[in-house]
Amino acid sequence: MKRIAIYTDGACSGNPGPGGWGAILKYKDVCKELSGGQADTTNNRMELTGVIRALELLKEPCEIDLYSDSKYVMDGLSKGWAKSWRARGWVKSDKKPALNSDLWARLLDLCEEHTLHYHWIKGHAGHPENERCDALAVQAASRYKQTS
Repeated sequence: MKRIAIYTDGACSGNPGPGGWGAILKYKDVCKELSGGQADTTNNRMELTGVIRALELLKEPCEIDLYSDSKYVMDGLSKGWAKSWRARGWVKSDKKPALNSDLWARLLDLCEEHTLHYHWIKGHAGHPENERCDALAVQAASRYKQTS
């Protein structure tokens, strides 16, 4: 099974507001960068989208080291929160609706195809791939900002 490193980040100018995501996939000596965004979104939606878009590129089951500075994404996956929300019909333990259930559902489906290892990293702390993902996300978000 191939071992891939995936780094992701999301950004939003206002929350909600114009947002972007960035991702880097590394396999051996190959490095692929991708990014995108939306005009009206939230930071958490962009964080989730970055991971989803990266996983969608994989053509076969892989062992993945996932790196993100998003506690929302990393805890949702590694602590099993998102699976619990899905099992309860997208309701959290406090009986409130789980936000972003459309993206969580897609992400959980993609994760089932792979073996994931979760690595939370502190954002804006000089981690090269995280800094690059942040730059990609901010650049993507800037394409959706209104100019006046």
